[in-house]
Amino acid sequence: MKRKFLTTVLLCCCFLACLAAIADFSGSWGGILTMENGDQYPLTYHFKIDGDKLTGTVQTPKGELPVDDGKINGDKFTFTVTLGDIEIPHSGKFYGDSIGVDIAANGVKVHTTLKRK
Repeated sequence: MKRKFLTTVLLCCCFLACLAAIADFSGSWGGILTMENGDQYPLTYHFKIDGDKLTGTVQTPKGELPVDDGKINGDKFTFTVTLGDIEIPHSGKFYGDSIGVDIAANGVKVHTTLKRK
């Protein structure tokens, strides 16, 4: 009986720790996106988490753009940013002190790491 109780308590603690880590994902994160040709673009993401829904904005050299269709599953996420008539899919992973983001733009996939601002 004690063993079942302790196992249940430990599982609950792990679940709460995961929720706390996801809540830490909310806020401002910045980094530099370096394209294959060497061009660099500063990006700042402002994320908000509500359950498994990810919303927010991205500050780019082209202006501020909304995060669309954002989903979060554990420490992984996906969303789209629309620039003009181009949809730019993003996917990534939250590591606690950083976020790894993969961006597909114009048939080219690039990766950047974001740090909390």
